[in-house]
Amino acid sequence: MPFSVRPHHHMPKQLRYLGIDPGLQRTGYAVIERTALGPVLREGGIIQSTAQSPLHLRVQEISVGLREILQEFTPGIVAIEQVFSLSRNFRSGLLLAHARGAILLTVADAGIPVVHYSATQIKRLLTGSGRAPKEQIQHAVQAELRLAALPEPNDVADASAVALCLYHSVRIAA
Repeated sequence: MPFSVRPHHHMPKQLRYLGIDPGLQRTGYAVIERTALGPVLREGGIIQSTAQSPLHLRVQEISVGLREILQEFTPGIVAIEQVFSLSRNFRSGLLLAHARGAILLTVADAGIPVVHYSATQIKRLLTGSGRAPKEQIQHAVQAELRLAALPEPNDVADASAVALCLYHSVRIAA
């Protein structure tokens, strides 16, 4: 194929960073590209699983959705938020762990390196404070990606924050 309708597909994959905000119901993702003007949000969205489906099929839906994103955008590296909320709500923490497992396996199968960030690390990297409120993080994401509005829904904004952490802390050779 001599040319592409979307020229960014020919960008070296090392310049693309995928941030993931894991969830069984909805997994947010954001693809950020390194450009001369700074970070650019290429795509953000959610991978949704069917609430009525059995767990193994929901986990599969997340994996299939993520595989499509990895194939389309070929990120050089992936970051995922590390969640330690098992004590607060055991059941939701357990469901989240299933989603994370599906995500980690899918990324590992694609041969892409993964970085984990805690919520505190994300806050510190984006605002300088590990205790920054959510609004401050969202403002940092919007400002840094030069967006007219914050990405919707929240899962996409959260995934964008994770991708920006990766963008700032991991320099990959082009």
